[in-house]
Formats: sequence, structure tokens, C-alpha cells
Amino acid sequence: MVTTLPHGSWPSTISAEQLAVGGNRLGSPQWVGAQLWWSESLAAEGGRQSIVRTDSDPLAAAQHDDDAARRGPAARPRTVSVLPAPFNARSRVHEYGGSSWIALPADPPAPAALPEGAVPESAVPAQDGSGDPLVLFVNFTDQRVYAFVEGATPQPISPVGAEIAAAGGPSLRWAQPTAVSLAEGTTEVWWICEEHLGGEDSAGAARIERYIAALPLDGSAAEDQTAVRKVTPSSRFVAHPQLSPDGTQLAWISWEHPQMPWDGTALHVGRVAGGIVVEDQVLDGGPEVSVLQPQWRRDGELLYLSDRSGWWNPWTVQTAPAEPPRQLLVDEQEYAGPLWQLGQRWVTPIDADHALCIHGTATDSLGVLDLRDGTVSPVALPHTAISGVSLREDGALALHGSSRTEFPAISVGQLVVTEGQWTVESLDVVRSSRQDAPDPGLLPVPEPITVRDASGQEIHAVLYRPHQEGFAAPEGELPPFIAQVHGGPTGQAAVGLSLGIAYYTSRGLGVVDINYGGSTGFGRAYRERLKGQWGVVDVEDTVAVMEHLVREGIADPRRLGIEGGSAGGWTTLACLTRTETFAAGVSSFGVADLVALAEDTHDFESRYLDGLVGPYPEAAEIYRERAPLNHVDTLSCPVLLLQGDEDPIVPPNQAEMFRDALAAKSIPHAYLLFAGEQHGFRKAENIITSFEAALSFYGQIFGFEPEGIPHLQLSR
Repeated sequence: MVTTLPHGSWPSTISAEQLAVGGNRLGSPQWVGAQLWWSESLAAEGGRQSIVRTDSDPLAAAQHDDDAARRGPAARPRTVSVLPAPFNARSRVHEYGGSSWIALPADPPAPAALPEGAVPESAVPAQDGSGDPLVLFVNFTDQRVYAFVEGATPQPISPVGAEIAAAGGPSLRWAQPTAVSLAEGTTEVWWICEEHLGGEDSAGAARIERYIAALPLDGSAAEDQTAVRKVTPSSRFVAHPQLSPDGTQLAWISWEHPQMPWDGTALHVGRVAGGIVVEDQVLDGGPEVSVLQPQWRRDGELLYLSDRSGWWNPWTVQTAPAEPPRQLLVDEQEYAGPLWQLGQRWVTPIDADHALCIHGTATDSLGVLDLRDGTVSPVALPHTAISGVSLREDGALALHGSSRTEFPAISVGQLVVTEGQWTVESLDVVRSSRQDAPDPGLLPVPEPITVRDASGQEIHAVLYRPHQEGFAAPEGELPPFIAQVHGGPTGQAAVGLSLGIAYYTSRGLGVVDINYGGSTGFGRAYRERLKGQWGVVDVEDTVAVMEHLVREGIADPRRLGIEGGSAGGWTTLACLTRTETFAAGVSSFGVADLVALAEDTHDFESRYLDGLVGPYPEAAEIYRERAPLNHVDTLSCPVLLLQGDEDPIVPPNQAEMFRDALAAKSIPHAYLLFAGEQHGFRKAENIITSFEAALSFYGQIFGFEPEGIPHLQLSR
């Protein structure tokens, strides 16, 4: 039986509370011995990022399940929380952080990875012979590195930063810990260190240096910064440290303002002696070539990813003696993505001649790259988005990914090769981001689409039609449609299952997730369509997609909405002030004033606008002309503004200036400021409020009554 109700008013069991507390963000998995470790961001605990592990080998359980009829089912591995509350394993390097912890395996009676006695009881709880790993992590509140053995209280091993030091001093932040084995036979953990020196340089920018550093495990640096050993020279930004197998060479990348890591980076290789780089040469990269993730194939040869050809493809280079770089594979697919967070990886070595690689355009695939001839063999998996891979020496594969029908999850399987064909056997989900998946009848099916604008330019998007089994709209009623605009703007709308999208589609609203020009996943030329054109190309592409939906009879032209966060909030506000396409918009921590953003944002993105708009202050007039705040006089539709009060990337004054302009014109609007939130909402109560406010807002503007949703009071 089918119930007929207007679009937007279908009752749905997908609640805002379910979105806030029913799922956790999962981090990339890591094998530590036979156990699988990963991170989880817990919405129910204010977004605290914990470190968790399995209590046994999850692949063994999956293999037992495959043959349960003969051997009987194995006990499923339990998930064990390793990091005690209130500790929060989250780095603030670049403000976006990234890899923030490492677990060093230990074999009883003494840790194999550490010199005996290197971790005295006064600094780190001594291991008891059980073989428990030594865990190092960055604690969010003070950005210090802590060390502990599971069950003990974490102890700091890095110096106090200026943010919490009563007497001031340099501020230190840490990210991307990497275990290295030096030629001298010692094993250490090297980190990317971000040092805030205070004051401004001659160009008026904050004095910040970043370099790779060795942090003593014995706790000697906790009170003495001079105990931190600086391994590489300082650069504005560094990433991807990789020590050669013989411990004599270090590869890493760096970049300087105004480049972003997807614009141009330099591939460094340095000779290591006495635990520091004593010689340094740049082998590839440049201001217009993005080089990422160097990986030693063998001593003297590096595998890395470069977009010199127009796509991030695998390249190799001989380092000793240095030879010209060689493109290993020519393929119009991306084998990497934008380095928004440190520690992102797309290539994972299997052996000396093979590597797993994540690649694709609109969707991700897993393949095996033959390093001898540059061929890629597909590995059949159900995933459409893959963000992390870890491979154990015995071929146990762990990956973090999602598909059209499955939520983001960490899965395991056995990687095998038979007569040149690579497959994953016994694939099994170890941990899903959602333990409360709704009925499949509530979930939409993502449809990747490509439309063309008036000039013939291709524009990519993912379409989600209204869907809930058992419900339909009155005959002839077209659905309201919401354009979702991803952040970045150097980012991508993935093809996959999203409960946030299903929150709308299960109630009878349509959603289209737009990969406007500037998005990643479609080659460098597509990214560079936004060069100097932010606020123009993204607006035109968004409007072109909506016009396509109207033209095809998919969406109601009178009930089109738009929403986005951060850079997506900018495009939302720009679309509302520069076009008449939309009837309503929701901006979450969105940019409204480019001049304010250029003058008041963090270091990582402080020159981002040079490429997107133009150098400031030379291009100040363009900044003023593009800013939605300066075009509120053309705005005639309601707006909902959502903002965190501690956002260091897009400060609250951006939303408040736009709110004041709306009030001055008596345009219906609402402004919700969330205490304790930064760039993105992590607290469950705020996530609930934001989703319910948006749905109530759309209901009031589009003329439907969402069931069970608190009424949002609009101001004028």
C-alpha cells in the first residue's frame, strides 16, 4: 500500500538524533601485530577522538565465518577502547590536523622497537612483559604528545606550548608520527613539528616554521625543548617523511606560500647522518606541479605521485645517482587527492615490485600497480569511496571505505594473487560508522551525472532522488531539491551512502551533490577552472546543474534550495546574492567577506585565496566585488546561518556581518551560534539542532510541514 503525501511531509524514522549519536567517524586503520587499530570520533562525547583496537585477529574470525559449516563459527573480535577519557587524540597542525597517533609493537620481555630502558617509569609507564604496544598521541587540549601503555595514565613527553604556558614561549604542535630505523641501529619516532614563534615576519605573516623532528621517548623533552632534535631544515609546510630502508636517506615534500599542496610541492631527498639531514636536494615538483607521498621502492629508488601530466599518476625517480623522473603510468584517473590532512596515503607497498593504489575519477577503486611495467590490475571490491588502506606482511588487508549501499566502515580481507589475478577473500566488516543502519527502503540510490553548460563544459554531480518505500507525492507534484555544495573548495562530493542526505530524501526532498569546477577527482585542468574564478565558476556550475534538473522535469523550479559549509557556505551565499535560481539557502560557517577572510584566517589557508581570487591586497577590488556580503541588496530569499563560536578558520564575524545585513533589509533569517564548536560541528546536541533547524527552515519556505520537527523561529 502506498501513502500519498506532499513532498517534504513524509514521516521518516531517520532522526537528527540518529545522525548525531548513532554514528562515529572512523579513522584510517593500522595493523599492530595481529590486532587492528583505528581512531573513532565520538559524537556522544563532544567529538572526542579515541583510539580503539580489536581484541584478536579480525581476519581469522572472517576466515572462520567463510568455513563455518566445517569448523564452526569463530567468536567475533571485540572493540576495545585504548585511550582513556578525557584525552582526545587530535592534532591542530594546519588546523585540520590529520594523523595524530602511533602504536609501537612490543615483544616481551622488552620492546623490540625501542632500546631497553629508553622509557623510564618517570616518563612513561613501564611495560610489564605482556607485549602491549607503546602508544604515542597528540592531545587536543594542550597539543602535547603523550605516551602510555594501555591501562596506564598517559604522560606528556613533549614541551608545553605557549597556548597553555603561563610564562609564554614557543608554541609547538605535532602530527604524522612515523617510526624510523636509523642506520646506526636505533629506532625512533619522527613527527612533523609546527612551531609558532610569535610575532610577524617582514611580510606581515605570522612567524611559523615546520620541520621534521625526533621527539625523545624517555620524556626528557617534556620540560626541555632543546631535547627535541630537528631532523630537516625548516619550511613553511612539510609532509610525508619517509626514511629509506637502509636508514641513510630521507624523502619528504615541502611547499611555501602562496602554493597549496595541490598547486605545487617540492620532493626532497636528503642524506641522513647522526639522525639529521646533512644534505638536501629537490628531485621533482615545483610551483605548478603537485608531488605527494614519496615511498621507497628499494634503496635509491622512490615511487611517488605527481600531477605533472595533468593527473596525479605514479612516477619513479632514482636518487643515487639522481636521474630524471619517469612517469610509471599514464592514466586519466587520479591516484591521489588534495592533502587537507597530514598522513593521507594512496599507495601501499605489497612487495618490491607491487603496490596497492587507490584511484578513480567520480568513484574510487583499488588496484595493484606493477612497478616493473606500470600496469594496474583491478581488485574487485564493493566500495565507491576508499580513504585508508593498511596491509599486514601476511597479506591481511584492512581498509576504510563506503559504497552505494554501505556506510563508511573498516573492513578486513585476505589479499591473494592467483595466476596474476589479485582478489580479496573473506572480506568482512570489522567496524561500521553506523551500528543502527535504517531500513534499506529509506535510503536513496546515488546517481553520478554529468551535465553540460551553455559552452559545452562538463560539470559533475551526484543525484539523490526522493525515496521512501510506501510513500509517494500527489500526481504531478515535483519535489523540492537541495543543492549541496562541498567545502574546500578543493574537495569532492563522493558517491556513496549518506545518512544526512537520506534525512532529506526519506521525507520527499531531492538532493544533488555538486562537483563544480575546482573539485578534485577529475584532473588538474578541472581543478584549475576555479583559478581566479572562485565565486564565478562554482556559482555558474551550480546553477547549470539545477537548470538541468528543472529542464528534465526532476525538480520543482519554484522550490530550489542550496546549502554548504565553509567554502560551500561561500558558494551558497554567492548563489543567493548573484542569481535568482534559489528560494532558500543554509550556510554553515560560510565565508561572506573575502577581505575579512584574507586578513583573519589561519596560516595553512592564509594565501589560499591568491590562487582562487588573486593576491591580496593587490586584488582587493575583486575581493570586495565577489563578496556576498557586498551584494545583500540583491538578495530576496530567506537564509539560515549556522556557526561555531570558536571557529579559527571562518570566524563568527563573517556570519554576523551577513546576519546584520539581512536584518537591515528585513529578509527572513535565523542565526544559530553554537558554543564550543570550531570549523564543523562535533557535539551531538549541536548536530541535532542544526539538522532540525534546516529541515524546519525548508518546510517554512517550501510549504510543507515536517513531522516531529521543532519550529525554527525566523527573524526579520
